[in-house]
Amino acid sequence: MQYLAIKDIIIEQISSGQLSARQKLPSERKLAESFSTTRVTLREALSLLEAEGRIYREDRRGWFISPSPLRYDPTQNLTFEQLAKTQQRVPTVQLLTAKSSLANPQASRLLQLKPFSEVYHLERVRCLEQRPVAFVTNYLSPERFPNLLTLELSQSLTLLYQQHFFTECATIRYRITSRSLLGEMAQALRTTQGTPAMVIERVRYDAQGGLIDTEISYWRHDAIVIESLLTMQEPCYDD
Repeated sequence: MQYLAIKDIIIEQISSGQLSARQKLPSERKLAESFSTTRVTLREALSLLEAEGRIYREDRRGWFISPSPLRYDPTQNLTFEQLAKTQQRVPTVQLLTAKSSLANPQASRLLQLKPFSEVYHLERVRCLEQRPVAFVTNYLSPERFPNLLTLELSQSLTLLYQQHFFTECATIRYRITSRSLLGEMAQALRTTQGTPAMVIERVRYDAQGGLIDTEISYWRHDAIVIESLLTMQEPCYDD
């Protein structure tokens, strides 16, 4: 099938270094002409490449070659900035929203709150080399973190908890799912509606089991990979 042949050619150009990370591809019209095919066939190839994390699309800007994904190990307690810098990446964080509001159903479920409880609601965008890669929502208790909204919230919340509230995280509960980016999330990440995303939900607790906060991060699926090393106390067996 022609679209598979086109896909393989582009993969070979990426692997050989002819196409480099973050390089913009020609327009779909020009690509279709260069492969002597229709735009319908070309889009099938591009869709497969996107699904495999080889390329990504920015709304109204076109297609780009994906850089190497950030390797994320849930067993390592690193901030986003620390994680990125250990992999020679350049991290930045943009604060979008920081407000006090009534808990929505998601916040109530994650923080185990009664209806109409007050919460702090933060929304931020994480970037690598100035490319938006994750839309992050945090919910936390105003009673536990009074005056938090007066602090610089584009920096690590983990460090803010330690420095201003003497709060250390001891346990994290993870839940990893997938969904499509829509609405404000897609807009904030400069992508098109329906782009796939990896969702990492974290609920953090202190040493006494007290709930610290919850974080839901929506990552462009080509920008992150889950990678961990587990040392077994007993021999490993195949299933």
